[in-house]
Amino acid sequence: MASLDFNRTMLAFFGALVFYGVIVEFTSLVFMPWRTERPGYALPGSAPAAAVAAAPAAAKEPPLPELLAKADAGKGAADAKICATCHSFEKGGPAKIGPNLWGVVGRPVASAPGFAYSDAVKSLGGDWTYDKLNGWIGNPKGMAAGTKMAFAGEKEPQKRADILAYLQSLSDSPVPFPK
Repeated sequence: MASLDFNRTMLAFFGALVFYGVIVEFTSLVFMPWRTERPGYALPGSAPAAAVAAAPAAAKEPPLPELLAKADAGKGAADAKICATCHSFEKGGPAKIGPNLWGVVGRPVASAPGFAYSDAVKSLGGDWTYDKLNGWIGNPKGMAAGTKMAFAGEKEPQKRADILAYLQSLSDSPVPFPK
């Protein structure tokens, strides 16, 4: 009779272990934690570098003058809030991580006082035109491969046009939009 009690006790013990294992596996499947490929948080308006590289250059984008005709500087100011983490927009404002953007339209490239530009940006040359700024806002690393700018780019053409309209308003003598 003692061996029968021992067998029942062992059966109950191993049954409890199996039941515990089934419960653990079931809850692991139901409440599986979600893990990202890379730790961290995505910034609004940014995209992974692989997605930027894979995106077609300008897939059936309306011409810039057409986009600028519909541009809203108020929306551009809201869209440019992400830029304010690295740039200042005030007249005579300081250079932050990036240069001050007051009067950037029509200004020579890499010419903001008090900011150390990368060689990649210096090599662009010329002035910041609306076309050049549109390309820069869309894909900075595509225009200057060695730039220190970490922003991946704004892919929506109308948002870029709104930002350009906002940048136009940041000047004592605004440069007119191209026709």
